[in-house]
Amino acid sequence: MMAAAMAAAALGLLCLLPGLAHGASLGEGAAGASAPVGLPSAGRERAEVLAVASISDDELKEVSEQLYAADGNRAASGQIVLDLQYEIAASKASAGKDYASNRLFKYVAEATLFAKPTFARLLALLDNYEEKTGYSETLLSKEEQEVEAFLEAVFQTSVMATLTSFFLDKGLYSSAKAFQADLKEMWFGLYSRSSGAALDSSGFEHVFHGEIKNGKVSGCHSWVQLYELEKAGELNYLSYSYDGPWTAFPDVLALQYRWNGYLKSIGSLFVGSSPEFDLALYTLCYKARPDQKCEVSLGGEAAQIQTYSWTSSFYGDNQRFVASSYPVSP
Repeated sequence: MMAAAMAAAALGLLCLLPGLAHGASLGEGAAGASAPVGLPSAGRERAEVLAVASISDDELKEVSEQLYAADGNRAASGQIVLDLQYEIAASKASAGKDYASNRLFKYVAEATLFAKPTFARLLALLDNYEEKTGYSETLLSKEEQEVEAFLEAVFQTSVMATLTSFFLDKGLYSSAKAFQADLKEMWFGLYSRSSGAALDSSGFEHVFHGEIKNGKVSGCHSWVQLYELEKAGELNYLSYSYDGPWTAFPDVLALQYRWNGYLKSIGSLFVGSSPEFDLALYTLCYKARPDQKCEVSLGGEAAQIQTYSWTSSFYGDNQRFVASSYPVSP
């Protein structure tokens, strides 16, 4: 009965989401799962949708706990001190009223945390982007090298090794190299958020750096970027509307702020997590539960990740770029 139900669910998913294809072509998987070599695009898409449909809710919770446990680079107790100050109801967040007289970040152990390779290489990327949409992003040779250096550091971590093994076991990729290449495309490939006027965005820019679109802050789901903006005097923290149940890092925080005067009425993110943890967990949910809420478990506590795919342009065989991903707050 369960096998029949899963088959029916997979068939339904195929009918409803004919364009769902985010990963590289499938070949022989680590666990022996395979797809015929040389399949046309539609066949590869069908094989991947079936592989994604085979990832159960229990498996998502199990692997997300494994990612959480593997995050040895996350902040330890005392390495980040926040001053949350005033909590408001989410329904009042759009008013943009400033309830906080102090900064959000009272202390961050930069010398310890930011010396770690993935943090250091993330920081090197954050000055590569034009925050306002409508202006083309120009990838210089030095900036391309910084992307490669960041990904190299990320894929050397236990967190990303855990995710790679899971994807190979599930048959989503033919090799670790294929996953690495696809992750780069889905996160760093450029597309237009300005109706084709400019190649001005990417999943990485939107999530880890943030953008200004239509007079508001869009994306910006990295605590490292928020810290850097506040330190530079570009971010005015207003209040918070949710502080998750975690007593250790990473924690989930929903907050309100202005970036150079532009309002973010509700922005949710992990605080204290490593860059590789954010990237791995968001990628897991983007692949397994695209365009919906993804139920995960972190340190014994339930959490949800919302993902969105970009549907106006594609890469490879009609594969979709990441549009956004972030932890959901009540």
